[in-house]
Amino acid sequence: MARLTSRTYPILMVALFTFACEIEQSQPEIPPPPGAEYEGQAFTFNEIRQGIYHAVGTGNLVVGANSVVIVNEKDVLLVDSHMTPAAEWAMMRELKSITDKPIRYVVNTHFHFDHLHGNQVFPDDVEIIGHEFTREMVVGGKSQSGRSYDAFVGTLPDQIAQLKARIDTTSDAEQQSELEQRLIVQERYLAATNSIEPAAPTTTLAQRMTLFRGDREIRLLFFGRGHTGGDVVVHLPQERVLVTGDLLTNGLAYMGDGYLTEWVETLEFLKGLEFDIILPGHGSAFQEKEKIDYFQAYLRDFQRQAERMHGAGVSAADAAQRIDMSTHSDHYANITGPGVSLLAVQRVYELLDENN
Repeated sequence: MARLTSRTYPILMVALFTFACEIEQSQPEIPPPPGAEYEGQAFTFNEIRQGIYHAVGTGNLVVGANSVVIVNEKDVLLVDSHMTPAAEWAMMRELKSITDKPIRYVVNTHFHFDHLHGNQVFPDDVEIIGHEFTREMVVGGKSQSGRSYDAFVGTLPDQIAQLKARIDTTSDAEQQSELEQRLIVQERYLAATNSIEPAAPTTTLAQRMTLFRGDREIRLLFFGRGHTGGDVVVHLPQERVLVTGDLLTNGLAYMGDGYLTEWVETLEFLKGLEFDIILPGHGSAFQEKEKIDYFQAYLRDFQRQAERMHGAGVSAADAAQRIDMSTHSDHYANITGPGVSLLAVQRVYELLDENN
């Protein structure tokens, strides 16, 4: 066996150091999953603070929800993994334009398909963190079934058929070209959806967890039921950033699996956190803390009107046509008159029936 000399020792140490760094920074290349073909960029990375990015889809690939990229001293933490393996593969590919550090942590804010069906592309050394309820729902197949999934994903074949019919009957060349491009995107989305094998969080929390990555503190917090039964928010206290998933969005959040009365109470806890900017799961980042108050008022009014309709024996379908949230139109521009989401009304009715 060769003896180490004073000349060879420094060379060996440099080699060992280099090898260690490569291990820390390496992440295996993943072949593109079905439906991963797209042109241009799939994401826009909006830098919010140094090393903190709000990743928003461009429309060139169906990605569903936003995600948040947190680049730490040695690794990356990702909040939410999008709606298909193809979407998350694109994220990992494009993330290299920002950093060569590996993703080591993924936080699922809740169980909905558009926030975690990219989990399956991550290698085994990536820790996926979520609430206990989120893991329970994914393991039980609930991220790939139910009223909400059927409404948004189950209708995909019909949407494609309708697009094809419109293409066949459109004589305008420019409009036809636009429809054909939409069809390509939707067909790729269908292929990506068919490849999903839901992967649940590998680590769970009940109320809170704190990660310390270098000099960065990352708090994972559960304040109660709201958008779902297990909504986790991510708080970066030093950077004064709050990541809310769909518990609070820049607009009206989807309510089809919500607990409206509890949601109001859960949102109240956000007011006790120190933050300057909110990164939602849908829509652009915003700073207006009063949006918490606006949404609480909307939820209270919606619940009150739905309860009144339910008590009067009005069907969910009729109630969805008659409920009038126009008094909130100053804060939600998409409200133009009576009429609300049928899925939201069905959810309120469902909970009222369970409690009777």
